[in-house]
Amino acid sequence: MKSKACELVGCEFPLFAFSHCRDVVAAVSKAGGYGVLGAVGHSPESLEIELSWIDEHVDGHPYGVDLIVPTSIADREGTLTAQDLIDRVPDTHKRHVEHILATHGIDTADLWDTRLPEGYGDNMRESGASAQLEVALNHPITSVVNALGAPPKFMVDAARAKGIAVGALTGSREHALKNVEAGVDFLVVSGTEAGGHCGEISTLVVVPEVIETLRQHNMDVPVLAAGGIVTGKQMAACMMMGAAGAWCGSVWLTTTEAETLPSIKEKMLSANSRQTVRSKSRTGKYTRQLRSPWTDAWQGEAAPEPLPMPLQGLVSGPPLRRIDKLAESGHAGARQLATYWVGQGVGLMNDSLSARTVVMNFMEDFAGAYEQFQSVVED
Repeated sequence: MKSKACELVGCEFPLFAFSHCRDVVAAVSKAGGYGVLGAVGHSPESLEIELSWIDEHVDGHPYGVDLIVPTSIADREGTLTAQDLIDRVPDTHKRHVEHILATHGIDTADLWDTRLPEGYGDNMRESGASAQLEVALNHPITSVVNALGAPPKFMVDAARAKGIAVGALTGSREHALKNVEAGVDFLVVSGTEAGGHCGEISTLVVVPEVIETLRQHNMDVPVLAAGGIVTGKQMAACMMMGAAGAWCGSVWLTTTEAETLPSIKEKMLSANSRQTVRSKSRTGKYTRQLRSPWTDAWQGEAAPEPLPMPLQGLVSGPPLRRIDKLAESGHAGARQLATYWVGQGVGLMNDSLSARTVVMNFMEDFAGAYEQFQSVVED
C-alpha cells in the first residue's frame, strides 16, 4: 500500500499490532502487517531472548519495540529502595483490597509478603529503559515507540543514530505537538476506546483533530489511528480521515497465539462493548480494562484514591496475580473479579482466530470498504 507508515518501517500493510506475545508479533509481520513487542515487563536479559526468538521466526519481515517511559512517575530518579516504595503504600489501600477479595471468597493470608526486587519500576525510568533500548537496537527492529508521553531525548538520539523510526502514543492535539517537538517520526493517536492507557477523547474526534493540528503547524508526520479498531472497515474509515494506518492492541488478545489466560479470553469473547471501563485501579494512571467487581470497587465513594505509578502496581499486583491463578482453577469469586486491559472493540471480538487470519480479515475488510466507498462516489 502507498502509506507513509509503510515507508517508514518497511511493512506491506499499515496494520500495526502491539502485543506482549512474541508469537503474535512474528505472525503479524509475516502476514504483511507490522508486529510491535511490548517490552516494559522484560529485563534486558529476557528482552534479548524474546527478540532473538522473533529474529529467528519472522523470516526477515520488519517489526518494532514499544517501551514505557512516562512523563510523570513517583520516584522518577529511582532514589528509593524497594522497601521505601513498599512503605509508601498506605494500610487503607491494603485493607480495601483485602475486603474486595474476602467478599469474593478469596483468602488474603500472606497477600503482601511478596518481596520486591531492587530497582522495581526501573523499566519506566531512563535507567531501565535505556538498557532495554540498547538491547533492542542490537536487533533488526525498524521502529521504537514510547507508550506514555513524549519520548525522552536518549531514545530519540539512539534511534536516530541507527536510522530507526521513533513513534509516540498521543491522546490529544497538545500531546501531538509536544511529541513532534521531541523528534518523533510518527504518532500513534489513540482514542478513549483503546485498551490499556488511554485518554478521554474518542478516536473519531481525536484522529482528525490531531491531523488538522499538524497541518496547521506544517508538521508532516504520519498518524496511526488507535482505539477500538478491530476490523479493516474501521481501519479504512480512519485512513479516509487522513491516518496513514492503524495501531491495534486488543484484537490480538483473543488470538490463538496470544498468551492471554484462558479465563480472561473467555470473558473477552463473551463481553460486549459496554463491559469495559477506564480505571486507575491497576497502574495509577487511567487504563481501559474489562469491567468487573474489582474495577467497581475502586469507583465507589468509600474507595481510596489510587496511588501514582508505580505505587498502585504494588497495591494491585499481588491481588490480581492471586485472582488470575484462582480463576484458572475455576474459583467462582476469582472468575468474577478477573480483569485485563482491553478496549471497547471487545464487543466485536467474538471468535478466537489465528493472528494471520486476523490480518487477512483486516485486508479483506479494508478492500471491501474501499470498494463500497468507490461505488458511493461513482453513483
